[in-house]
Amino acid sequence: MACQHLDSISLSPPTPAQSVYREDCTQCFDSIDEPYGLDVCLQCFNGGCPGENAHSQLHHVTRSHPLALNIRRTRKRVVKDEPPAKMTKLAIAAETEADRYDITTTVKCHECSTELDKTSPKLAPIVDGILKANAFSRQEEVKAWEQELTGCEHILLLQQQESRKLQSDLGHCSKCDLKENLWLCLECGNLGCGRAQFGGVGGNSHGLAHATETKHAVAVKLGSISPEGTADVYCYECDDERVDNDLAPHLAHWSIILSDQVKTEKSLTEMQIEQNLRWEFSMTTEDGKELKPLYGPGLTGLKNLGNSCYLASILQCLFDLPAFHTRYYVDGDLPIVPDPAQDLETQLRKLGDGLWSGRYSKPDSDVIASEDSPEIPHQKGLAPSMLKHLIGRGHAEFSTMRQQDAFELLQHIIKLITRSQHPAPLTDPTQPFRFALEQRLQCLSCKKVRYTSTEQDSIFIDVPLEKLPAVDGEGDRYKPVTFKQCLDNLTAQEAVELTCASCGSKDGFTKRSLFKTFPTTLIVNARKMTVENWVPRKVDVPVIVGDEPFPLDEYLSSGLQPSEEPLPEEETSAAPAFVPNEAALDGLMAMGFPRNRCERALHATGNSDANTAMEWLFGHMEDPDIDKPLVIASAAMGGNAAVDPEKIEMLGAMGFGAPQARKALKETGGDVERAVEWLFSHPDEQGDFGDDSAPSTEDKEAAAAGSANLPAKFQLQSIVCHKGTSIHTGHYVAFIRKLLDTTASRWNWVLFNDEKVVEAGDVEEMKKTAYVYFFNRVN
Repeated sequence: MACQHLDSISLSPPTPAQSVYREDCTQCFDSIDEPYGLDVCLQCFNGGCPGENAHSQLHHVTRSHPLALNIRRTRKRVVKDEPPAKMTKLAIAAETEADRYDITTTVKCHECSTELDKTSPKLAPIVDGILKANAFSRQEEVKAWEQELTGCEHILLLQQQESRKLQSDLGHCSKCDLKENLWLCLECGNLGCGRAQFGGVGGNSHGLAHATETKHAVAVKLGSISPEGTADVYCYECDDERVDNDLAPHLAHWSIILSDQVKTEKSLTEMQIEQNLRWEFSMTTEDGKELKPLYGPGLTGLKNLGNSCYLASILQCLFDLPAFHTRYYVDGDLPIVPDPAQDLETQLRKLGDGLWSGRYSKPDSDVIASEDSPEIPHQKGLAPSMLKHLIGRGHAEFSTMRQQDAFELLQHIIKLITRSQHPAPLTDPTQPFRFALEQRLQCLSCKKVRYTSTEQDSIFIDVPLEKLPAVDGEGDRYKPVTFKQCLDNLTAQEAVELTCASCGSKDGFTKRSLFKTFPTTLIVNARKMTVENWVPRKVDVPVIVGDEPFPLDEYLSSGLQPSEEPLPEEETSAAPAFVPNEAALDGLMAMGFPRNRCERALHATGNSDANTAMEWLFGHMEDPDIDKPLVIASAAMGGNAAVDPEKIEMLGAMGFGAPQARKALKETGGDVERAVEWLFSHPDEQGDFGDDSAPSTEDKEAAAAGSANLPAKFQLQSIVCHKGTSIHTGHYVAFIRKLLDTTASRWNWVLFNDEKVVEAGDVEEMKKTAYVYFFNRVN
């Protein structure tokens, strides 16, 4: 039966700027490797599974897009190659997708339930365009790498020689017969072949030779030029990839019209990513013993998307928690949204299904061991590229392909989920992280006290550093400390220099912070940093944490006692704008930071300690006002001073409620930009409701975070471990306690190393590198 929809629907191939979801379904992790393949919509290029979940049919019904290209991929029977000995930036994978897989395609109409002729003049270019287009995951990787490229002075000062028209077919290298991998000198129009690349891409480096002889620095790779204006631009003087913001006129000078170009070769970025993704890590113990792979619900690995181990480790720990399991592994239909790939709720539920359904936790069928080199088949792993894109969208760091701080990512994810919608009966899965920390100040002279509390979702512990005597052949070693020692230091009483508002004494105060309530899940970030030559460096200090439950009852604040007299409330006008923590200030200034920078950093980080402020400083060294004196308006000290309604409205347009906006503006002296930063660093702040709209006592009690009930016993559930001298380099993995044998109630530590999930070996040794801890409250 003929299909009437083919003639009535306007179709066009995808452009390089469009997202093509041709690898996995946008609503689950069923992929082109399933027996039934994947359906790609011919109108919007959404990927939908035609299998049990029937997300392809759902897309057709909700969007009225009947035509789809079914892509099915099967592995060729080949022996798996070993990774190259050394990975270089411009290396290219020798093995292509065509070498490894057979691709089968059909075009169908959902409405007519019929197969169409994919070779017809109308369908053939669409099918070809989809198959050749970068999949969404690869497109995002390319964008992430490309956004880090910049221009240079050699491009800005480029002087082009007399224009001429190049050969119509763009010819071949001026020094040899190569017709691919050609680089056009933007200064004189010379065509030279590029450098030979690993994987068989030819090149005799005649482009480089031309640049060396003539000092003409800037060239563009012809086959990489797209009509959207993207292309490989290389500066031989800088010896690096660059961006030419005037590429169109520079090409037009040589009679190359940008809009007429068709990209025919892989860009340097695409080739680099291909090589990076081929790198594999062995999973063995120190004595060479293979670790046992595990499979099943909750034992599903996450594929490394390129420096994404920090993301995989945090997601594994979060989705192991009951609150996340209940919230995102939900029976029933997903919410219907126009673009599932761009919806955070859909992608979180997609990940919950992927990790906990068990459907994808199986040996990688692509791994075929040779007789000489038997290999344990690990999982292929899920590639959460759509979720990674949403988490990093608009973020200067998490949108890149660089390694990031796992704890900073955790805080960012908590913020995103907290601000998401959680329609009843679903609840915010980050609520179990919240608790109240109470600070007690007591005047040393009159003995009056003040209690203040802040709501938090995690704590920082500074790990004491005590070097052990050096041992020949080993690096620095540090004395082990217990987790209790770190908590004792966190909650220890300290002296602070303040003037008493009650008696006027300048003798100072004692200060101590304790838990007012305890969370259901306690998240702890262990900071193990030292400064060498003014550069912070991470060190591996053994922190001893047992597997058995331990009590935190002694760290619960008793609150204001009948025998204690509270300090009077300070008058706003008489209060100093900001009094920096003197000990922290002295420590920062001893490192060589100017006083203005130190005060600004302490104010931005809650005036807590030198280490936190130092980390803030290293991240804000380029701020234009970093050296200006810190000025805090009187409104920043609280009270009911008026806040500009227009500024509240500006913050409201960004998604913040009026009470939160009012509080942030008061805390930052009315500075909108700093108010936004304050809001992101205080996601649990209820805000300033004013005299007329303050929440009732019942509302406050209902919204209280955590519980003060005793006993409060906690047990280590999971850890994110890190190896490397900086949290922005090295490698992250997760260890999680799992009930592997339910009949015997046998708990084991499981190692999640990207896509590899194995029964852990020496966990005690790995605990030394722990960076983030997740403790669950137990009965």
